[in-house]
Amino acid sequence: MSTPAKRKAVSPAPGSSPPPRPAPAGPATPSAGSPEAAGVSSPAAPPATTDDALTGAHWLQQGMPEEDAQDADSSLGSDIESSTASISSSIFNYRMINGRTYHSDAVTDLEYWAPNDEKHLDSLEIYYYGVELLNDHQLHMSPLKDDVERVIDIGTGTGIWAIDFADKYPNCEVIGTDISPVQPSWVPPNLRFEINDASKEWTYKPNYFDLVHIRFFVGAIEDFNALYREAFKVCKPGGWIEHYDHSPIVTSDDGSVVTGSAMDTYGKVLAEAARRIGRSATLADDNTMEEGMKAAGFVNIQTKRMKMPIAPWSDDKKLKEVGLCAYATLSADIEGVVQFPLGTVLGWTPEEISMFCAHVRRELKDNSIHGYYHWKYVWAQKPEDAL
Repeated sequence: MSTPAKRKAVSPAPGSSPPPRPAPAGPATPSAGSPEAAGVSSPAAPPATTDDALTGAHWLQQGMPEEDAQDADSSLGSDIESSTASISSSIFNYRMINGRTYHSDAVTDLEYWAPNDEKHLDSLEIYYYGVELLNDHQLHMSPLKDDVERVIDIGTGTGIWAIDFADKYPNCEVIGTDISPVQPSWVPPNLRFEINDASKEWTYKPNYFDLVHIRFFVGAIEDFNALYREAFKVCKPGGWIEHYDHSPIVTSDDGSVVTGSAMDTYGKVLAEAARRIGRSATLADDNTMEEGMKAAGFVNIQTKRMKMPIAPWSDDKKLKEVGLCAYATLSADIEGVVQFPLGTVLGWTPEEISMFCAHVRRELKDNSIHGYYHWKYVWAQKPEDAL
């Protein structure tokens, strides 16, 4: 079964808008052309300190950024700007913060930073496309057999990865789990979505799945060691775990991301907010994934590191498109990314958040700023002789 066209994320083009999404089932960047810019693995940068993260009051004092002569030359311009089944109704009783909806408290007592409304989910579909393109559209890194039987996608989000995997392996049972019921109802027959909190004890059979897939859990889990232990329990002997994640810290290889700038501050304040609620937001900058998998009992641990431009400044064709996806996502809904961490956790006012977001957008348009995220893909195997 082919994936419905309207569920497929497409690369944004000038003058385009985010692809339509069905409603939920219910109410230092590398210099242009360098090897690093082409996505070649490089040593992970040390986690950035958040001690110098600026306050919301600072950005409110800056006022709205002015358009200037540089904008005409270095900005992206106006073209890009334009550019489950039956469950309790309580699950749809979403929390509301400043007009944005978040997961229901009926599902989990875990505080999760991302909204689950249409605006945020639409922007995420573009971002997911960029993330997949960064990894050359490889659905998995593990050497799975063609007759793979059961796979689970933890934190499936809009379900894009699970749908694509179910399409590629039509004889495989695929389960996608999340804390919000925002997945489409028209999916391959071998796929089903479930509402589950991955931070709690998993209830699946031991030694059941050929692959446990995890993506984009930054700032979502307090205890990754516990998460990997649950994954080890349900993974078959000889089966695999994969975790693909990033750090919001924005850096550059040429010094164009200046200390104290909005782009520099962006990742630091997100990391600080995560730290204050006992989470890690820098999974691609530290060894949380590798050490957690090893402690859980996984072996044959492998790592792939990548750099993701957050705007289309690269001369490399693929990375320019990746950067365009990241730019489109942030430009469309940076408020959705920062509202909970900065407002609820750090105590910024709505006015401070709005002003800060305006400055981030202004810097995103500046092609002389070569900012990028670190992404890291880690996969490992459960020993064949494991019980």
